[in-house]
Amino acid sequence: MPSIDQTQHKDLLTIRDVAVSFKTVTGTVEAVKGASYSVAKGETLAVVGESGSGKSVTARAIMGMLAENATLAEGSHIEFDDRDLASMSELELQKIRGNRISMIFQEPLTSLNPVYRIGDQIIEMIRSHRKISKADAKTEAIRMLDEVKIPDPEIRFSQYPHQLSGGQRQRVMIAMALANEPDLLIADEPTTALDVTVQAEILKLMKELQQRHNMAIILITHDLNVVRQVSDRVCVMRAGKLVETGTTKEVFETPSHPYTRHLIASEPTGSPDELEEGLYDLLQADKVRVTFKSKHGSFFSRKTKELVAVNDISLKIKSGETLGIVGESGSGKSTLGMSILQLLKADAGAITFDGNRIDNLTKKELKPLRTDLQVVFQDPFSSLNPRMVVGEIVGEGLKVNGIGSSHKERQSMVAEALDAVQMPRSTMDRFPHEFSGGQRQRIAIARSIVLKPKFILLDEPTSALDLSIQAQIIELLKDLRDKLKLSYLFISHDLKVVKALCHNVMVMQHGNVVEAGKTLDVLHRPQTEYTQRLVSAAYL
Repeated sequence: MPSIDQTQHKDLLTIRDVAVSFKTVTGTVEAVKGASYSVAKGETLAVVGESGSGKSVTARAIMGMLAENATLAEGSHIEFDDRDLASMSELELQKIRGNRISMIFQEPLTSLNPVYRIGDQIIEMIRSHRKISKADAKTEAIRMLDEVKIPDPEIRFSQYPHQLSGGQRQRVMIAMALANEPDLLIADEPTTALDVTVQAEILKLMKELQQRHNMAIILITHDLNVVRQVSDRVCVMRAGKLVETGTTKEVFETPSHPYTRHLIASEPTGSPDELEEGLYDLLQADKVRVTFKSKHGSFFSRKTKELVAVNDISLKIKSGETLGIVGESGSGKSTLGMSILQLLKADAGAITFDGNRIDNLTKKELKPLRTDLQVVFQDPFSSLNPRMVVGEIVGEGLKVNGIGSSHKERQSMVAEALDAVQMPRSTMDRFPHEFSGGQRQRIAIARSIVLKPKFILLDEPTSALDLSIQAQIIELLKDLRDKLKLSYLFISHDLKVVKALCHNVMVMQHGNVVEAGKTLDVLHRPQTEYTQRLVSAAYL
């Protein structure tokens, strides 16, 4: 376990009595209530707690990046290298942000500019703080992409964010944050979208850079395995307050607060019940193939490379069954899921749902099926309309599909869906930006289940959730599945969640299925070296 002699390291950052409130249509929400902590050069401080506990809001207060409706209370002190960040002008903060203090955000798709190539965004970050030629900055950008394990970095350099998987986008964000070798790195769920093997590599990379440059790290995470591996000290937050702090060893071995003990005991456990006999095949995919063409090179020597994202994959999902798909970022998991739902057209293959072929239907012909075929995306912020309040977002599908005889009845159905995902009914009048990442994910799940579909594609639905809420969502999904005979295609990099929820599992690598079978058989007795590596990295 990491250790640092606090007496030998001067505090680089100290926050005292930081309080942040938000003005909303329903009143003032106190998000952070007097948080105080410090981090020294070369130290890793982990900040853990439930979604909405104030972890990310505190970090944004440090960066001077609070939302327009947020207020940093008088008396809040944020001192970085003996300078008061709270009193700095925006121009002064810009010289520090991205240079001396960098931040990796929780949702990479919304943090990357969709109209600029990946490489250009990294170059901009490098050149805004360093005197370096564009050619040298390009060389440095490609090196950083390679260092964070992006495959084919020269090709990816010229691609746009939407052409990368969620995990690959997260690695681009890490490359951008580390490009200027900051003194302090604030990492807000930096491994959320990463599979377990790449997570281990990224954590190792961050640790190496930390030791090389004596960099301080504030790690915001709900993954207690990560906290155990990399942190020196831990702060536990709940409802905007700091409830416990101490060395990692102290907090995990002798937690003093009941909430800390609750968090430690909330890691996913158990496995699904056996499927009933005689269930019919609800969804079937036969030899699905999806390819993408990527162009790279100079204007006069453009080259095209074909990337096979899904290579002739077949599967069956029965009524009431959950099929898990696991594999590294970029292995084709989400692409397969999108092609099954006809949100992405495959180059070849057939999709059958409820006995009817659907891959040859037009958009108009598919529309009546959309209530039965639902999806919960990996990135909840980009999938929620920022101009609509939660009640409108969750109820939009009901209105569009003519479900419910009146506005009052639809509001009642929305309220029930919010109850099911443990969100207060009062949130119906609030906007998505007023919630944490985990809370937004629960809203996305509520929007899906309110339509009572037959099949739901769940693309990393618990990746943004802390452990205690994650356990509740797993139980919720199990209950809904059993009561309504729902079928799930569950895409995840968290093998503990897959083990707890999925009847069967497929392991994907480079667009191919390398192993498949009953979940417990595959995870307890993996037959391929690749699956063995995944299981080992997940600490199952």
